[in-house]
Amino acid sequence: MVSLFTSVLLSLCLFSSHILSNVNAKPKLGFTTDLIHRDSPKSPFYNPAETPSQRIRNAIHRSFNRVFHFTDLSEMDASLNSPQTDITPCGGEYLMNLSLGTPPSSIMAVADTGSDLIWTQCKPCDDCYTQVDPLFDPKASSTYKNVSCPSSQCSTLKGEAPCSTEDKTCSYVISYGDGSYTQGKVAVDTLTLGSTDNRPVQLKNIIIGCGHNNAVTFRNKSSGVVGLGGGPVSLIKQLGDSIDGKFSYCLVPENDQTSKINFGTNAVVSGPGTVSTPLVLKPAETFYYLTLNSISVGSKNMQTPNSDIKGNMVIDSGTTLTLLPVKYYFEIENAVASLINADKSKDERIGSSLCYNATADLNIPVITMHFEGADVKLYPYNSFFKVSDDLVCLAFGMSFSKNGIYGNVAQKNFLVGYDTVSKTMSFKPTDCAKM
Repeated sequence: MVSLFTSVLLSLCLFSSHILSNVNAKPKLGFTTDLIHRDSPKSPFYNPAETPSQRIRNAIHRSFNRVFHFTDLSEMDASLNSPQTDITPCGGEYLMNLSLGTPPSSIMAVADTGSDLIWTQCKPCDDCYTQVDPLFDPKASSTYKNVSCPSSQCSTLKGEAPCSTEDKTCSYVISYGDGSYTQGKVAVDTLTLGSTDNRPVQLKNIIIGCGHNNAVTFRNKSSGVVGLGGGPVSLIKQLGDSIDGKFSYCLVPENDQTSKINFGTNAVVSGPGTVSTPLVLKPAETFYYLTLNSISVGSKNMQTPNSDIKGNMVIDSGTTLTLLPVKYYFEIENAVASLINADKSKDERIGSSLCYNATADLNIPVITMHFEGADVKLYPYNSFFKVSDDLVCLAFGMSFSKNGIYGNVAQKNFLVGYDTVSKTMSFKPTDCAKM
């Protein structure tokens, strides 16, 4: 019995990455930190020379690029001639402030529910892109340690972690379809997350990627990525039991305001108005899959073409628009247009085919997403968004995949909860600016 306890304790020491410095037991954590939109003045991506309409158009283009991040070639709709496009890695819309190492070194990283590894650019950098913050120097951190090849931490990266023949340390290589990549050492170090109660949360022995050779084909000024996906090296999985597998976020409608992301006991979504739907497990364990049965526009309910397939939609905080298979998208668009008594406008630069003059008296119909076991009623600002002072467009677009993506415009002013233990996703209408 003693040896069994010792074995369990050793396993916790090896795999747990949430033990705080002042406790030996495994505490339950509950904390909240800021999510900064990439177009906020607080973001390193912010370009004061861009107009609001240019920022919106850029976000739409990123949405269409990002769909390929979630798409296996076997899932492409073979009946369609798919356009050739760049795959934009780490093209998320929100960022997190965090610190790495001891003493802490500040990092501004993309928060991405569509990836797993936490990585940052590191010294010495053989080939790196320009970032705002200083490069992380692993030699300056007393808690930094390279991971050895035989270790469990290395094996969790599966095929992405080759072994260095020089020093038997674990390396990683992540490549993207447009030629972008990050390459470096797999390591463990202390990660510190800011908290809205001004009590930073220190997380020890977190598996990270220390990128010494990184190239991206998109404009990027962040330091790296915080993977919030469902894979074994994501921040969520590494925090594990300490947060009971729970996190949630609340996205404010205005991009210049700061949103919130919650973990553990702070992440519970409950109370009046809360609806929940199952999270569906698939081989691509990074992504969070939901089942969309149908969409209602007004009183007209239109079944999804693949409603018999569980997990036919990915929910993603890094995609702006909600993207639907092409034929189904036009079915929804036509239903919306039939209920709006106004002349259509068009802006070829954004690729949205249903737009109206913003000064028109639009009676926008209620759109309801019918997920399995959960009806999510969208507000007008979830269904349409302002492209410019004189143009509003439908916040839905076409996906050239058989699956859809539930984008962040549809999620704004909802408290969106991920429970990876009970495998449920919850939505609660919320004034996110008041959180």
